[in-house]
Amino acid sequence: MGSQRRFDGWSLLVMAVTLVLFLIAPVTIGSTHDLLVDAGVFLVSVKLILVGYKMSASNDAIQRRLEEIYSAIRQPED
Repeated sequence: MGSQRRFDGWSLLVMAVTLVLFLIAPVTIGSTHDLLVDAGVFLVSVKLILVGYKMSASNDAIQRRLEEIYSAIRQPED
């Protein structure tokens, strides 16, 4: 399970678009107050992506534990 990808295609697309838009913003709006707003939006996007990654890792750990419990229950008693 360690080699399983945690980011799906849509998450990667959102990350790429967000990064491109953030890099284009200073060129189009200059260094004004709006740039700080864009930086805040970028950081919120990164935080949401990291939370999704952490939830995916947590779900994998829970799934492994449930499979261990299930296999222990299903083993015939000697």
